[in-house]
Amino acid sequence: MARKSKAQARATRKMEEAGIKILALGGLFVLLPFFLGKSPLAASLGMLRPMGLLMLVGGGAFLFIAKKAAQNSGSDEPAAVVALKPSKRTRESTAPLKLVQTTASPVQAEGAASAPVEPTARPDTWSKAVFDVIEWRRFEAVVEALFKQAGFETRSQSHGADGGVDIWLHSRSQPGAPVSLVQCKHWQGKKVGVDKIRELRGVMAAHNVKRGQFATTSTFTADAEAFATANGVNLLDVDKLLKLIATRTPEQQTALLDVALEGDYWRPTCVNCGTKMVDRTPRNGGSPFWGCPAYPKCKTTLPMRVA
Repeated sequence: MARKSKAQARATRKMEEAGIKILALGGLFVLLPFFLGKSPLAASLGMLRPMGLLMLVGGGAFLFIAKKAAQNSGSDEPAAVVALKPSKRTRESTAPLKLVQTTASPVQAEGAASAPVEPTARPDTWSKAVFDVIEWRRFEAVVEALFKQAGFETRSQSHGADGGVDIWLHSRSQPGAPVSLVQCKHWQGKKVGVDKIRELRGVMAAHNVKRGQFATTSTFTADAEAFATANGVNLLDVDKLLKLIATRTPEQQTALLDVALEGDYWRPTCVNCGTKMVDRTPRNGGSPFWGCPAYPKCKTTLPMRVA
Protein backbone atom coordinates (compact mmCIF):
# COMPACT_ATOMS: atom_id res chain seq x y z
CA MET A 1 0.00 0.00 0.00
CA ALA A 2 2.80 2.42 0.89
CA ARG A 3 4.70 1.68 -2.34
CA LYS A 4 1.51 2.20 -4.33
CA SER A 5 0.80 5.53 -2.61
CA LYS A 6 4.34 6.74 -3.21
CA ALA A 7 4.08 5.76 -6.89
CA GLN A 8 0.78 7.61 -7.20
CA ALA A 9 2.29 10.71 -5.60
CA ARG A 10 5.24 10.64 -8.02
CA ALA A 11 2.90 10.22 -10.99
CA THR A 12 0.78 13.14 -9.80
CA ARG A 13 3.82 15.39 -9.43
CA LYS A 14 5.05 14.46 -12.91
CA MET A 15 1.63 15.22 -14.36
CA GLU A 16 1.60 18.63 -12.65
CA GLU A 17 5.08 19.43 -13.98
CA ALA A 18 4.09 18.37 -17.50
CA GLY A 19 0.94 20.49 -17.33
CA ILE A 20 2.89 23.57 -16.28
CA LYS A 21 5.45 23.10 -19.05
CA ILE A 22 2.75 22.61 -21.71
CA LEU A 23 0.88 25.71 -20.48
CA ALA A 24 4.05 27.78 -20.58
CA LEU A 25 4.96 26.66 -24.10
CA GLY A 26 1.39 27.15 -25.35
CA GLY A 27 1.28 30.63 -23.88
CA LEU A 28 4.53 31.45 -25.64
CA PHE A 29 3.16 30.35 -29.01
CA VAL A 30 -0.04 32.37 -28.49
CA LEU A 31 1.42 35.60 -27.10
CA LEU A 32 4.80 35.93 -28.82
CA PRO A 33 3.40 37.02 -32.22
CA PHE A 34 1.61 39.97 -30.56
CA PHE A 35 4.89 41.26 -29.14
CA LEU A 36 6.69 40.99 -32.49
CA GLY A 37 4.20 43.26 -34.26
CA LYS A 38 4.19 43.09 -38.09
CA SER A 39 7.63 41.60 -38.51
CA PRO A 40 8.12 38.58 -40.84
CA LEU A 41 8.97 36.46 -37.80
CA ALA A 42 5.62 37.36 -36.24
CA ALA A 43 3.82 36.13 -39.37
CA SER A 44 5.73 32.85 -39.21
CA LEU A 45 5.02 32.34 -35.53
CA GLY A 46 1.39 33.22 -36.08
CA MET A 47 0.99 29.86 -37.78
CA LEU A 48 1.81 28.23 -34.42
CA ARG A 49 -1.00 30.06 -32.61
CA PRO A 50 -3.60 27.27 -33.08
CA MET A 51 -1.10 24.76 -31.71
CA GLY A 52 -0.47 27.10 -28.77
CA LEU A 53 -4.19 27.28 -28.00
CA LEU A 54 -4.40 23.50 -28.13
CA MET A 55 -1.42 23.24 -25.76
CA LEU A 56 -3.10 25.65 -23.32
CA VAL A 57 -6.17 23.44 -23.25
CA GLY A 58 -4.06 20.29 -22.86
CA GLY A 59 -1.89 21.76 -20.11
CA GLY A 60 -4.96 22.91 -18.20
CA ALA A 61 -6.43 19.44 -18.50
CA PHE A 62 -3.22 17.90 -17.12
CA LEU A 63 -3.30 20.22 -14.09
CA PHE A 64 -7.01 19.53 -13.49
CA ILE A 65 -6.48 15.75 -13.57
CA ALA A 66 -3.45 16.03 -11.26
CA LYS A 67 -5.42 18.15 -8.77
CA LYS A 68 -8.29 15.64 -8.73
CA ALA A 69 -5.85 12.77 -8.19
CA ALA A 70 -4.25 14.60 -5.25
CA GLN A 71 -7.66 15.28 -3.69
CA ASN A 72 -8.72 11.65 -4.05
CA SER A 73 -5.53 10.41 -2.42
CA GLY A 74 -6.21 12.43 0.77
CA SER A 75 -3.98 14.88 2.64
CA ASP A 76 -0.37 15.71 1.94
CA GLU A 77 0.80 13.58 4.86
CA PRO A 78 2.70 10.37 4.06
CA ALA A 79 0.90 7.03 3.96
CA ALA A 80 0.56 5.08 7.21
CA VAL A 81 3.48 2.75 6.68
CA VAL A 82 5.72 5.54 5.43
CA ALA A 83 4.69 7.85 8.26
CA LEU A 84 5.61 5.30 10.93
CA LYS A 85 9.03 4.68 9.45
CA PRO A 86 11.59 5.86 12.05
CA SER A 87 13.97 8.70 11.41
CA LYS A 88 17.74 8.22 11.59
CA ARG A 89 17.80 9.39 15.21
CA THR A 90 14.81 8.90 17.52
CA ARG A 91 14.42 8.37 21.24
CA GLU A 92 13.31 5.00 22.57
CA SER A 93 10.23 4.19 24.63
CA THR A 94 8.55 0.88 23.94
CA ALA A 95 6.15 -0.04 26.76
CA PRO A 96 2.50 1.05 27.00
CA LEU A 97 1.56 3.90 29.29
CA LYS A 98 -0.30 2.87 32.43
CA LEU A 99 -3.05 5.41 31.82
CA VAL A 100 -3.79 4.43 28.22
CA GLN A 101 -3.69 1.42 25.94
CA THR A 102 -1.14 0.85 23.21
CA THR A 103 -2.70 0.39 19.78
CA ALA A 104 -0.10 2.00 17.55
CA SER A 105 1.55 -0.16 14.94
CA PRO A 106 5.09 -1.26 15.91
CA VAL A 107 8.05 0.31 14.17
CA GLN A 108 10.43 -2.24 12.71
CA ALA A 109 13.70 -0.66 13.80
CA GLU A 110 15.77 0.00 16.88
CA GLY A 111 15.43 3.52 18.16
CA ALA A 112 11.72 3.72 17.43
CA ALA A 113 9.81 5.57 20.09
CA SER A 114 6.27 5.44 21.40
CA ALA A 115 4.80 8.61 22.86
CA PRO A 116 1.60 9.01 24.86
CA VAL A 117 -1.43 11.14 24.25
CA GLU A 118 -2.39 13.62 26.95
CA PRO A 119 -2.72 11.78 30.30
CA THR A 120 -6.03 11.74 32.14
CA ALA A 121 -4.38 12.96 35.36
CA ARG A 122 -1.31 15.03 36.22
CA PRO A 123 0.98 13.35 38.79
CA ASP A 124 1.36 15.34 42.01
CA THR A 125 4.15 13.29 43.67
CA TRP A 126 7.23 11.46 42.49
CA SER A 127 6.72 7.83 41.39
CA LYS A 128 7.36 5.62 38.38
CA ALA A 129 4.15 7.01 36.90
CA VAL A 130 5.93 10.34 36.35
CA PHE A 131 8.56 8.69 34.18
CA ASP A 132 5.80 6.85 32.32
CA VAL A 133 3.93 9.96 31.26
CA ILE A 134 6.74 12.38 30.44
CA GLU A 135 8.44 12.47 27.05
CA TRP A 136 12.15 11.92 26.42
CA ARG A 137 13.18 15.60 26.55
CA ARG A 138 11.51 16.11 29.95
CA PHE A 139 13.36 13.03 31.24
CA GLU A 140 16.72 14.44 30.15
CA ALA A 141 15.83 17.77 31.77
CA VAL A 142 15.07 16.00 35.08
CA VAL A 143 18.40 14.14 35.01
CA GLU A 144 20.25 17.37 34.25
CA ALA A 145 18.45 19.14 37.12
CA LEU A 146 19.44 16.31 39.48
CA PHE A 147 23.12 16.81 38.72
CA LYS A 148 22.78 20.58 39.03
CA GLN A 149 21.36 20.08 42.52
CA ALA A 150 24.42 17.93 43.28
CA GLY A 151 26.68 20.90 42.54
CA PHE A 152 27.74 20.24 38.93
CA GLU A 153 27.82 22.69 36.09
CA THR A 154 25.93 21.07 33.19
CA ARG A 155 25.80 21.48 29.45
CA SER A 156 23.24 19.86 27.16
CA GLN A 157 21.35 20.39 23.93
CA SER A 158 17.64 20.01 23.25
CA HIS A 159 17.87 18.31 19.85
CA GLY A 160 20.12 17.23 17.00
CA ALA A 161 23.03 14.80 16.94
CA ASP A 162 24.55 14.59 20.41
CA GLY A 163 27.64 12.50 19.63
CA GLY A 164 26.64 9.90 22.20
CA VAL A 165 26.43 12.40 25.10
CA ASP A 166 23.19 13.95 26.37
CA ILE A 167 24.65 15.91 29.31
CA TRP A 168 28.21 17.09 30.02
CA LEU A 169 29.12 17.51 33.69
CA HIS A 170 31.73 20.05 34.76
CA SER A 171 33.20 20.77 38.17
CA ARG A 172 32.58 24.33 39.34
CA SER A 173 36.21 24.51 40.47
CA GLN A 174 37.44 23.32 37.03
CA PRO A 175 34.86 24.45 34.47
CA GLY A 176 37.07 23.89 31.45
CA ALA A 177 37.15 20.10 31.09
CA PRO A 178 34.21 17.72 31.67
CA VAL A 179 34.49 15.43 34.67
CA SER A 180 31.74 13.05 33.57
CA LEU A 181 29.46 12.28 30.62
CA VAL A 182 25.78 11.37 30.92
CA GLN A 183 23.68 9.34 28.49
CA CYS A 184 19.89 9.06 28.95
CA LYS A 185 17.44 6.50 27.58
CA HIS A 186 13.73 7.03 28.07
CA TRP A 187 12.66 3.40 27.78
CA GLN A 188 9.93 1.38 29.44
CA GLY A 189 9.83 -2.40 29.55
CA LYS A 190 13.05 -2.83 27.58
CA LYS A 191 16.31 -3.36 29.43
CA VAL A 192 19.37 -1.41 28.42
CA GLY A 193 21.97 -3.82 27.05
CA VAL A 194 25.73 -3.88 27.29
CA ASP A 195 26.07 -2.45 23.76
CA LYS A 196 24.75 0.92 24.93
CA ILE A 197 27.19 1.01 27.84
CA ARG A 198 30.07 0.15 25.49
CA GLU A 199 29.06 3.05 23.26
CA LEU A 200 29.20 5.44 26.20
CA ARG A 201 32.58 4.02 27.26
CA GLY A 202 33.91 4.64 23.76
CA VAL A 203 32.83 8.29 23.90
CA MET A 204 34.42 8.63 27.35
CA ALA A 205 37.71 7.29 25.97
CA ALA A 206 37.53 9.65 22.97
CA HIS A 207 37.18 12.66 25.30
CA ASN A 208 39.57 11.30 27.94
CA VAL A 209 36.87 11.29 30.62
CA LYS A 210 37.21 8.69 33.38
CA ARG A 211 33.65 8.68 34.71
CA GLY A 212 30.32 8.19 32.99
CA GLN A 213 26.67 8.12 34.00
CA PHE A 214 23.90 6.17 32.27
CA ALA A 215 20.33 7.04 33.28
CA THR A 216 17.21 5.21 32.14
CA THR A 217 13.55 4.91 33.01
CA SER A 218 14.01 1.14 32.59
CA THR A 219 16.60 -1.30 33.99
CA PHE A 220 19.90 -2.86 32.82
CA THR A 221 20.90 -6.36 31.79
CA ALA A 222 23.38 -8.30 33.93
CA ASP A 223 26.05 -7.95 31.22
CA ALA A 224 25.53 -4.19 31.14
CA GLU A 225 25.91 -3.96 34.92
CA ALA A 226 29.11 -6.01 34.90
CA PHE A 227 30.67 -3.98 32.09
CA ALA A 228 29.68 -0.70 33.74
CA THR A 229 31.27 -1.71 37.05
CA ALA A 230 34.55 -2.57 35.33
CA ASN A 231 34.68 0.59 33.24
CA GLY A 232 33.78 3.48 35.49
CA VAL A 233 30.16 3.90 34.42
CA ASN A 234 27.56 4.61 37.09
CA LEU A 235 24.16 3.11 36.25
CA LEU A 236 20.97 4.91 37.26
CA ASP A 237 17.87 2.82 36.60
CA VAL A 238 14.36 3.97 37.44
CA ASP A 239 14.53 2.73 41.05
CA LYS A 240 17.89 4.40 41.70
CA LEU A 241 16.64 7.63 40.18
CA LEU A 242 13.62 7.63 42.49
CA LYS A 243 15.85 6.89 45.49
CA LEU A 244 18.15 9.74 44.47
CA ILE A 245 15.19 12.10 44.16
CA ALA A 246 13.97 10.97 47.61
CA THR A 247 17.26 12.20 49.16
CA ARG A 248 16.53 15.77 48.04
CA THR A 249 14.74 18.28 50.22
CA PRO A 250 10.96 18.66 49.72
CA GLU A 251 11.60 21.94 47.94
CA GLN A 252 14.11 20.32 45.59
CA GLN A 253 11.75 17.42 44.88
CA THR A 254 9.00 19.88 44.01
CA ALA A 255 11.40 21.74 41.72
CA LEU A 256 12.30 18.48 39.96
CA LEU A 257 8.63 17.61 39.52
CA ASP A 258 8.02 21.04 38.01
CA VAL A 259 10.84 20.38 35.52
CA ALA A 260 9.35 16.99 34.61
CA LEU A 261 5.82 18.32 34.12
CA GLU A 262 6.69 21.56 32.38
CA GLY A 263 4.39 22.57 29.52
CA ASP A 264 3.01 19.75 27.38
CA TYR A 265 5.20 17.25 29.22
CA TRP A 266 3.49 14.33 27.50
CA ARG A 267 3.85 15.69 23.93
CA PRO A 268 7.11 14.43 22.34
CA THR A 269 9.81 16.76 21.09
CA CYS A 270 11.20 16.31 17.58
CA VAL A 271 14.76 15.09 18.04
CA ASN A 272 15.90 16.87 14.89
CA CYS A 273 14.13 20.24 15.21
CA GLY A 274 13.58 20.61 18.97
CA THR A 275 9.92 21.58 18.48
CA LYS A 276 6.86 19.88 19.95
CA MET A 277 5.36 17.35 17.56
CA VAL A 278 1.72 17.38 16.40
CA ASP A 279 -0.77 14.54 16.10
CA ARG A 280 -1.35 13.19 12.60
CA THR A 281 -3.75 10.68 11.05
CA PRO A 282 -2.59 8.46 8.15
CA ARG A 283 -4.47 9.34 4.97
CA ASN A 284 -5.10 5.68 4.15
CA GLY A 285 -6.34 4.76 7.61
CA GLY A 286 -4.56 3.22 10.56
CA SER A 287 -3.30 4.39 13.93
CA PRO A 288 -2.57 8.07 14.57
CA PHE A 289 1.03 9.14 15.04
CA TRP A 290 3.16 12.10 16.07
CA GLY A 291 4.75 14.10 13.27
CA CYS A 292 7.10 17.05 13.10
CA PRO A 293 5.27 20.33 12.34
CA ALA A 294 8.07 21.17 9.88
CA TYR A 295 6.98 18.35 7.50
CA PRO A 296 7.95 17.85 4.68
CA LYS A 297 11.28 19.51 5.51
CA CYS A 298 11.56 17.22 8.56
CA LYS A 299 9.98 13.77 8.27
CA THR A 300 10.55 12.66 11.89
CA THR A 301 7.60 10.61 13.18
CA LEU A 302 6.75 8.64 16.33
CA PRO A 303 3.95 6.10 16.84
CA MET A 304 1.32 7.25 19.31
CA ARG A 305 -0.24 5.42 22.23
CA VAL A 306 -3.94 5.87 21.72
CA ALA A 307 -6.47 5.99 24.54
